Amino acid sequence: MDYSVAVPTYSILNTKVLILNRSYLPIHVTSVRRAFALLYQGIARAVNEQYQTFDFDSWSDLSVSVRDESIGLVNRVIRVPRVILLVGYDRVPKRQVRFSRYNIYARDKCTCQYCGRKLPRHELNLDHVIPRSTDGTSTWENVVCSCQECNRKKGGRTPQEAGMSLLRKPYKPRWTPFMQETFSLSRYREWLPFLNTVDVSYWNTELLEK
Repeated sequence: MDYSVAVPTYSILNTKVLILNRSYLPIHVTSVRRAFALLYQGIARAVNEQYQTFDFDSWSDLSVSVRDESIGLVNRVIRVPRVILLVGYDRVPKRQVRFSRYNIYARDKCTCQYCGRKLPRHELNLDHVIPRSTDGTSTWENVVCSCQECNRKKGGRTPQEAGMSLLRKPYKPRWTPFMQETFSLSRYREWLPFLNTVDVSYWNTELLEK
């Protein structure tokens, strides 16, 4: 599909769309650009606040009012869908937090847990509080974010042996930081009919991988 190159259109294409599984349960978010691609390919259908679904052609045929967000295609203006339904996907998120580099950085807010400096992710390392060389485990409770300088200083020792202390004891988050940030109940009004039907604990989850 060819989109208008106007700056407002480009900005809208990078905003967020809520993704539902086949049972109308929210499972993720994507960009408007990706949502249109899924609609066009027939993988997803647009959903309105009355739970009605539309394929790409029927969604394109809807009239656009002044209050509707829209983008310009080559020969028409089309409404921006804020919710889409994956027609062939019925799985739901796993109720656990993935132990991953990204989530450890998110838990520790990209802050070295020894010196307290906040740095870009590419300038940070993951450190085993109790070193692996002395049977330290790769778990939430034993891995922290550290800057390269503190990582070198600590080496293969415990913090006590290196004369260092942790800002806080590492812990397993109650939910995936990414999901906590992404699913804001006030993000878009079109999301509310779907988010409000799900207990908040539902968002404390990790998506199943395809």
